[in-house]
Amino acid sequence: MRIADILDRDSIIEELNSSEKEGVLRELVSLLARRGKIKEEARALEVLFEREKLGSTGIGEGIAIPHGKLPDLERIVCAFGRSKKGVDFEAVDGNPVHLVFLLLAPENSTTEHLKALARLSRLLKDPLFRKKLLEAQDKDGLYQTIVEGDEGQG
Repeated sequence: MRIADILDRDSIIEELNSSEKEGVLRELVSLLARRGKIKEEARALEVLFEREKLGSTGIGEGIAIPHGKLPDLERIVCAFGRSKKGVDFEAVDGNPVHLVFLLLAPENSTTEHLKALARLSRLLKDPLFRKKLLEAQDKDGLYQTIVEGDEGQG
């Protein structure tokens, strides 16, 4: 699975407005709902908030990968948001989050869900990739950086 299979250019927010976790989740879910990628915005938020109660999906190094499963989804969907100023995401390392990949998967897609999380995690471990995302000039640059980084994963 390629990230480009689940994330398209129009599911990217170049600069997130919110400076806290709940607001960021709302922004990204709202974008997916407006684009017709998910049907029930409120349900998606509920699932994501419940997941965050188990422990922050802010995994450190300025990265968060909030994720959850929805019964009415047919395929995995992804949204990406960047915050140059940083977001308080209660990350495990205590630092602000700058890069947020939100994943929503169908309820019965455990394997695909885990593959998508693993692929994103591998990609985001690369400091050069993170730097390129932070420095990208616009939405097109962000999307191009993600696609090229993902292709480099093999």
